[in-house]
Amino acid sequence: MAIPMTQLGSRAFHHEDNEDVEREYDHLRDLARAEADKRGDCFERSKRAYEDGDGARAKELSNQGKAHDAKMKEYNRQASDYIFRENNAPGRVDPDSIDLHGQFVEEAERILEQRIRADQARGQTHLHAIVGKGNHSANHVQKLKPKVEQLCQELGLQYSTEDNAGRIYINLQGGEPIPPQHGGYGGQQDQYQPHHGQQQHGGQHRPPQQHHQQQEQDETEMVEGLIPILLQKLEKACCMVM
Repeated sequence: MAIPMTQLGSRAFHHEDNEDVEREYDHLRDLARAEADKRGDCFERSKRAYEDGDGARAKELSNQGKAHDAKMKEYNRQASDYIFRENNAPGRVDPDSIDLHGQFVEEAERILEQRIRADQARGQTHLHAIVGKGNHSANHVQKLKPKVEQLCQELGLQYSTEDNAGRIYINLQGGEPIPPQHGGYGGQQDQYQPHHGQQQHGGQHRPPQQHHQQQEQDETEMVEGLIPILLQKLEKACCMVM
C-alpha cells in the first residue's frame, strides 16, 4: 500500500531551529516524491501500451514503474528513520515519550505500534505519544491523532488526550488512562535509564533504620572500650596522690 505523502505539522524537526536537519529531511522526501512521479508516469504509459496491444512494452514500463516504487519507498524509509532519530535523540524527549513529528501517518502508526509492544514486553506502564496540536495542519485538523486513537482501540488500550501538550497518554497495562503525578517511567526509571540510577561502590547498602542501629552499636562499643583506659588512669592518679 502506498504511503500518503502527508506529514505531521509544517516542521519535521520538533525542537530548536536546525536548518541542516530540515534540509536533509526535505531532500530525502523530495527524492521520494520524484520517484513517485516517475512511477506514476511509467504505470500510466504501461496502461496505454497494454490498451494499444503492445504487451511487451506494457510489461517493460510496468517493471520500470515497480523499480521507481521501490526507490520511493527506500527514500521515504531513510527520511522516516532520519527524522525519528533527530526528534527522539537522548535529552530531547522524556524516556516515557515518543515524538512522531515528521512521520507520514502510516509510518507513525508502524513506529508507535512497535514501541508500544516493546514497552509492554519490558513491563512499562504508560507512554506519551507526541502528535502535535494541529496548529500547522490544514484547517487545524490533526491527521495523526485519529490514527493513534484508532491504533489504541485496535490494541485494546485506554488513552487520554493531553491537548495543551499535543500528546496522547496511553496506558500500556490496562486500567484508566490517568497520567502519573511524578516523574519516572512506569515506576522503573532506573531500568530504562541505567546510567542515571544510584550506584553502590563496595559494601552492602543498609536501609536508614539499620544504618541508625549500627551507628548506636558502634558508639556503645567505643564507650565500653574507653572505660578500662579511664580506670587505669584514675588508679595511677590515686597512687601519685597517696
